[in-house]
Amino acid sequence: MTATTDGPANPGGDPTSGNTEAAAGGPQEVPHGGGPGPGAPTGSVRSRSRSRSQAGPARRGADGEPATAGRPAGGRPGAPSPVEDAVARATAHLLTRQDPAGWWKGDLQTNVTMDAEDLLLRQYLGIRDEPTTRAAALFIRGEQGADGTWATFHGGPPDLNATIEAYVALRLAGDPPDAPHMVRASAWIRARGGIASARVFTRIWLALFGWWSWDHLPELPPELVFLPPWVPLNIYDFGCWARQTIVPLTVVSAHRPVRPAPFALDELHTDARDPHPARPLASAGSWDGVFQRMDKVLHLYRKVAPRRLRGAAMRSAARWIIERQENDGCWGGIQPPAVYSVIALSLLGYDLEHPVMRAGLESLDRFAVWREDGARMIEACQSPVWDTCLAAIALADAGLPADHPALVAAADWMLGEEITKIGDWAVRRPRLAPGGWAFEFHNDNYPDIDDTAEVVLALRRIRHPDPARMEAAIARGVSWSLGMQSGNGAWGAFDADNTSPLPNRLPFCDFGEVIDPPSADVTAHVVEMLAVEGRAGDPRTWRGIEWLLAEQEPGGAWFGRWGTNYVYGTGSVLPALAAAGIPASHPAVRRAVAWLESVQNDDGGWGEDQRSYRDPERWAGRGDSTPSQTAWALLALLAAGERDGKAVERGIGYLTDTQREDGSWDEPHFTGTGFPWDFSINYHLYRQVFPLTALGRYLHGEPFGSPAGPSGPAAGASATASSGTGGGSTAPAAAPAAADAWSAASDPVDPLGEA
Repeated sequence: MTATTDGPANPGGDPTSGNTEAAAGGPQEVPHGGGPGPGAPTGSVRSRSRSRSQAGPARRGADGEPATAGRPAGGRPGAPSPVEDAVARATAHLLTRQDPAGWWKGDLQTNVTMDAEDLLLRQYLGIRDEPTTRAAALFIRGEQGADGTWATFHGGPPDLNATIEAYVALRLAGDPPDAPHMVRASAWIRARGGIASARVFTRIWLALFGWWSWDHLPELPPELVFLPPWVPLNIYDFGCWARQTIVPLTVVSAHRPVRPAPFALDELHTDARDPHPARPLASAGSWDGVFQRMDKVLHLYRKVAPRRLRGAAMRSAARWIIERQENDGCWGGIQPPAVYSVIALSLLGYDLEHPVMRAGLESLDRFAVWREDGARMIEACQSPVWDTCLAAIALADAGLPADHPALVAAADWMLGEEITKIGDWAVRRPRLAPGGWAFEFHNDNYPDIDDTAEVVLALRRIRHPDPARMEAAIARGVSWSLGMQSGNGAWGAFDADNTSPLPNRLPFCDFGEVIDPPSADVTAHVVEMLAVEGRAGDPRTWRGIEWLLAEQEPGGAWFGRWGTNYVYGTGSVLPALAAAGIPASHPAVRRAVAWLESVQNDDGGWGEDQRSYRDPERWAGRGDSTPSQTAWALLALLAAGERDGKAVERGIGYLTDTQREDGSWDEPHFTGTGFPWDFSINYHLYRQVFPLTALGRYLHGEPFGSPAGPSGPAAGASATASSGTGGGSTAPAAAPAAADAWSAASDPVDPLGEA
C-alpha cells in the first residue's frame, strides 16, 4: 500500500510504492483541425552544430548577455527578488520529495470509477473485506456533489457512468438506498435514462452480477486474437491501453459470468419492468449502422462458434495476457487492463493462489493511496518515470548544479529504467532496435515516445559520473524515437501509424479514445529532443516540424492530446520550434503568442477547462488559472522571446503570488489528459515541476541559448513545456536552422487567425 506523505514515501527505495500526497472564462473559438501553416519548410535547410562542455551551456538573458546565477536576467544585484525567493523555496520543496532511490512520484488522481471498480472486482472474486470497503466508501462519499452526483474532474459536470458506479459501490459498502445522498443520486440517474443509458464498460460491470443482461452488450469474440496485423480491426489496430483491455474482455464476453447479486438495483432503471428498452439502429448507410448490424451478426455467431476454435482462441488469449504481465504482476502499469486480466484468467481456471493471479492482485494493491483521514483512493496508474524526468528538468532549469547528488541519483534511476526488450511496438516496426522509457515503474512491453524524449532531455542536464553509459542510453533512445516516426512525419505515444479510423466506430468503444494517432505535444517533445541532440537539420526532424506547422489551429494554438488542452499543446510546440531554429518572427510563432496573450486571465495566470475538448469555441484557453497551465503558457512565451513582455510579467507574478509558504502550489483542477474529455487526470506533481521550470527559465534564461526577440532569428535551442536544461553531458547541441529560410516567410493572415 502507498502511504500519504509529503516526504519520501519509501525510505528503502522500493519502486513498488511511490511518493504520494493528499489530494487537494469567456468564449474563445479554437476549432481543431487547422490547415497548413505558412512557411512550411521546403527544400534543404542549413544547420550548424556547436559543442558543449561538461559544464553545460551558458544561460543568457533577454539582451543576449550571460545571466548571472542568483538574480533574474536583466535584473539588479541585491536582496533576493520575489522570483529568486520562489525558486529557492520551490527547489527546496521538490528536493524533499525525492525518494532515496532517486525517483519522484506524485499522486495520479482520476475519478471514482477506479475506486468503484476495485470494490466490484473484490466482490466478484470474493475477497472484499470490511476495512478496504470502509476506506474506499469514505473516499467515494467525499467526492460526491451536493446534487448527489459524481463528476470525472474537479468542477466538472455530473457524469452518468461515474454516478452509477459510485452509487453501486456505496451500496456494497452498506449505504441504504433511502439515505438522502443515495436518493439524490438514484433520482438523477433515472432522470438521465438509468442504467440503459450508461457506457458499455459500466454495463459490463453490472452484468457480472446480473444487474444487466449480457445479451444487451456488444459481442467481443476471442477469435479476434487470430486476426493478423494486416487485417482491419486486428488487436494491433487499437492503442496499447485499449488492446490490453480488449483481449481479456473477449474471454469475459465469451464466458458471460454472473455472480450472485447482493441486492437489486431497480431504483436505477427508468422502468424496472423494462430494464432494456429497445434502441433504434443507426442508418445502414452510416458507419455506426454498419457496426451495429455487424454486432448482431456476432451475437448469432456466438451460438454457432466452433467449440475447438473458440477454445483455441481463449487459450491463445490467455497466453497473450500472461506473456504481457510485468515483473511486478501488473499489466501495462495501468489499472483497467489489470482488473480485466485477473477476471479473465480466473474464468480460465487460474485460482487466486496461482503465482500469476497472486502477483496480479498484489500489484492492484499498490495502486491504493491511503490518506490521513482513512480514505483510500485508487490510482489508474503511476507516473514515476514521467515525474522524475520532469522534476530533474525543473531542478536543472532552476539552477541546481548539473552534478548535484539529487540529479545524479535521478539519472542513475532513469538509466536503470531503460527498456531494451522488444514490445508490441515491434509489430509495426519489426526491424527497429529497442531503447526507450515507459511511464510507470514496470511496463517493459510498452515504452512510450513521450517519456523517452523527456528522459533524454533530462539526462542532457545532468553531469553523470559514467558518461559513456549515459551516452549509450541516449543514443538508443534517439534511434528508437526516430524509428517510431509515423508515415505522416509525426509521432504518437506508443505505436507508429496507429491511425485506423475503424476501432472508434465499434459499439464497444464508447469509453474514450482507443487509437494512438500522432499528436502535436508528443511530436513537439521529440522535435525538441532531436534538436538538442544536434539533429535540427535531419530531414526526419523537419518532417515533424512541417506536420506541426500544418496542425496549428486557425486561432494560433495547438491541440493538446495528453495535457489540457490548447494551452498544453501550444506550450509544447513553441519551445520545440525554437529549439529547431524557427525564428520568433515566424508567422506561426507570432499567431501563437497572440493567442496566448488573448486568453490570459485577469489574475495574470492561464487556465483551461476539460470542457475545451467538447466545446472549443467556448472553452479553448478558458478556465480558472492554475499553476501548471500558467507555467506552460510562460514556457511558450519565453521560448518565443517574450521575456520582457507584459504577459510574462503578469504570469510570473501569478506564480509568485500563489506559491505557498512551503514552496509548493495548490492545484485542485485536472490539467492532465488520459482520453480527451472521457478520462481526465490531476497529476499532483505538475503543480510543482512546471512552475519551477518556468520560474527557473525566467530567472536564468533559456536553456541551450536564448531565442531572439520577435524581430530576429532564434539564436539557439530551446525546450518544451516539459523541458529545459542546465546541461551536463558532452554531446552535440541543437543548432539553429538556417534563419533566412524562415525569416523570409510572410503571411497575410491576421495574428489572431481572424482574417
